[in-house]
Amino acid sequence: QVQLQESGPGLVKPSQTLSLTCTVSGGSITTAYSGWGWIRMPPGKGLEWIGDITYSGSTYYSPSLKSRTSISRDTSKNQFTLQLTSVTPEDTAVYYCARDPVGNSHYDYWGQGTQVTVSS
Repeated sequence: QVQLQESGPGLVKPSQTLSLTCTVSGGSITTAYSGWGWIRMPPGKGLEWIGDITYSGSTYYSPSLKSRTSISRDTSKNQFTLQLTSVTPEDTAVYYCARDPVGNSHYDYWGQGTQVTVSS
């Protein structure tokens, strides 16, 4: 059973960088063909895909967020990390990490989600 757990600050000030880590257990982030994604849900809105990092370390980002987004990984810890720069209150959302088993952006295992609020 694959389990994912998000961690990071729940409150970030405007213009600062949001940084979240997803710790994976029960599976490896280097398993062939897998992808590992970040998705968010702003209040009152639907899910928004932020980006993925693949089993080989390639990254893909939402065009609307690409200029502010970086996803990296630490294979020794089986973790991957989201950084979103220059945040505004519009970045307030529940942030989820998830696994895509075959690399087609269809996620089968999700973390429980973590609330991030951008406010001064």
